[in-house]
Amino acid sequence: MTPITVTRDLALPDPLRVARAENSPHLGPRVLVFSGGSALNGISRQLKRYTFNSLHLITPFDSGGSSQELRRAFDMPAVGDLRSRLMALADETVLGQPDIYALFSHRLDRQGAQPALRAEVVAMRAGNHPLMTAIAEPMRRLIQGHLGQFLDAAPPAFDYRNASIGNLILAGGYLANDRALEPVLFLMSKMVDVRGTLRAVVDETLHLDAELSDGRRVIGQREISGKEVAPLSAPIRRCFLSDGTQEMAPKAVRLPARNRRLIEEAEVICYPPGSLYSSVVANLLPQGVGRALAARRVPKVYLPSLGTDPEALGHDLSDRVAALLTPLLADAGPEATPRDLMTHVICDRDTAVTECEKVTAHHGIPCHRLPLAGSEPGKYDAGEVARLLVSLA
Repeated sequence: MTPITVTRDLALPDPLRVARAENSPHLGPRVLVFSGGSALNGISRQLKRYTFNSLHLITPFDSGGSSQELRRAFDMPAVGDLRSRLMALADETVLGQPDIYALFSHRLDRQGAQPALRAEVVAMRAGNHPLMTAIAEPMRRLIQGHLGQFLDAAPPAFDYRNASIGNLILAGGYLANDRALEPVLFLMSKMVDVRGTLRAVVDETLHLDAELSDGRRVIGQREISGKEVAPLSAPIRRCFLSDGTQEMAPKAVRLPARNRRLIEEAEVICYPPGSLYSSVVANLLPQGVGRALAARRVPKVYLPSLGTDPEALGHDLSDRVAALLTPLLADAGPEATPRDLMTHVICDRDTAVTECEKVTAHHGIPCHRLPLAGSEPGKYDAGEVARLLVSLA
């Protein structure tokens, strides 16, 4: 086998590639995205129309929402974003597993009393809850087992309000598999017939911290994102992983070999829209990500978020590109160039021409403006983005 390099011109979107993928999604391209959070879920739902082979590396460093309660109780990675993407990629047709999908998507009452909420979970474990009785054996028994693991380990003060049942099942499976996420993610993917491959970028219990331009240090994703607490008042200078008290050395957090292989198999790589640091940059911090990306000769595109991102305070488009490239270049080594890690920036057509020109001037990366915005302010048209990514393969 002799490797060669092929250069080609593309029309975006490419009607032929899109039609071919839609007709045979099981043969669709391997589009890899580095993403956490919910910003990509709508695009993922569209992407599965064209390919069942998309690849998703997701941050497990979230410290807010219901994930925060599970992290506090079990000292475990965050599972909320993983569960959310599982649901986005699941087969939602009648040919899939709608009963399991309904259970995994169910949330307990936000205002409910703690004893009543725990009793609802106990009823699920016992098989007496309507959402559980609708599920056929043997999958019902497997799910009951994971809920049992969670209930047996949950501290008495665990807060069940607004808890996602899917998150509780993931937590129970994590505990049942010697505190490993990969086995339970694989099992849940099979249960709901996930149209793609989904993994945590690392299977470790870590936090995302930030150093601000005024010298302050912010500890935890929840404090960075500006969603559950007040937004940052100074720009982020850099983000890094920590154990909650001190910064981790880069070599201490390594990309697993199984995830490196996903990068090596990818036909298109996308840095997608989402919170700049907590959803995207966080996935680029483990050692080995930059080297793996630099070695792959495929389209590597950045789709910057539309609207206002509290994490990108003081960042223009060129600064956001720099935030992505900085950890990758540090890992890839002195011979790597920005074009080795990002081949194109693709923006909505309403992005200022001067913003695109600055990206190219500062980083040497071509920047393209396309009609990608949807009808909802600050959101992409999910179908247009999916067709764009499929066309790049």
